[in-house]
Amino acid sequence: MVQCEMCGSETSSPNRVKVEGAELDVCDECTDFGTEVKQQSSSSASTKYSTSSSGSSSSSSSGSSSSSSSSGGSSQRRRDMFDEMDELAQDYDETVRSARESAGMSQEDLARKLNEKASLIRKIERGDTLPSDDVQRKLESALDVDLSAGGTADESEWSGGDSTGEYTLGDVVERKDS
Repeated sequence: MVQCEMCGSETSSPNRVKVEGAELDVCDECTDFGTEVKQQSSSSASTKYSTSSSGSSSSSSSGSSSSSSSSGGSSQRRRDMFDEMDELAQDYDETVRSARESAGMSQEDLARKLNEKASLIRKIERGDTLPSDDVQRKLESALDVDLSAGGTADESEWSGGDSTGEYTLGDVVERKDS
């Protein structure tokens, strides 16, 4: 006996149904909540919503073609949208404020120059909001500053661990009482 994935009742012959984009094994009573899915051959069940790999289904013809999880040791690393993003510096608000003041502009003047609202400039300078990529580019060109975090300063401070590359909690924690 199999349990219905919608109502939880036991059923001997579940029906494969697509409900709001998800394929479920349901009992006869719950079949009406979705559209019945035709069983495909066991070769390649590639769908539009496949999560097994990014890109086209013919991206890797060699290696393990079974459905491997993203945490598995596959040779091709999945691309992440955050890999291409620049990280915003932690002191972006102070950088914007000091650059604007050294240029002799008010918040309203800077907003007019960027074609943005003055309230957005105030929120950015207070640190209440993060600038969008577009606004960040405008601020960087108008004030001649770099708002992205270089990452090299923090990484150069990183030290500790042994030659195997393993770190302990003591390598990472910075005590406030010392």
